[in-house]
Amino acid sequence: MKCPRCVQRVHSMARECPHCAFSIANVDRIFGQDDVRLRTLTDAAGVLRRRERIALRGRLDQFQQNFPQLFFGIYFGSFRETPSLRQFGFWLLNRGAFEDVEVSRPNAGGILLSVDVGGKSAGLTSGYAVAPFLSQEATFGALSSAHPYFLEGQWLKASESVLGRITRVLARQSRLSERDAKELGAQHDHTGSSEVGLRGLRERHRGGRTKSKA
Repeated sequence: MKCPRCVQRVHSMARECPHCAFSIANVDRIFGQDDVRLRTLTDAAGVLRRRERIALRGRLDQFQQNFPQLFFGIYFGSFRETPSLRQFGFWLLNRGAFEDVEVSRPNAGGILLSVDVGGKSAGLTSGYAVAPFLSQEATFGALSSAHPYFLEGQWLKASESVLGRITRVLARQSRLSERDAKELGAQHDHTGSSEVGLRGLRERHRGGRTKSKA
């Protein structure tokens, strides 16, 4: 994953960034350390009309259908002393309990669009399971495409633009992964790898596992 403050690479299990010492405690002091219950579409600023909320919820539901392991969330708020929208998104993905997301979809597979309606700016944050598939160029491109709509206060169009760009990026990554998997399978067939040998490796791997302590 990438540190939400210095944007350097950090291991997902690290307690703090080894480059700048950023940790969840930094944003807990600003936003609180209690879990927050919310939905994937949260209009805390009250900028969406009813028909816009319905349309946007439909887009978010479609995203979950397209990518069963992931979910997309959008938060509209008005921020005054937020260090950065990226850090707010990091905090919300760590502390947020999304009521309309199945338990089988952990927050590590979430993508959050945080929108500051007062500053007419936005930030994209992704869980560590999604981060390898969304480059910095991809997220920048998605936000840039929606920038004119954010400036004009067209929140629905802006959100749909970001969501559409991210959907296309992930769909392309999915096709590449499927292609690579097929090529890898063909190589295994060509070299004569047997299922018996693979099964033996799996069994030894299972036998070597230790139960984690709660």
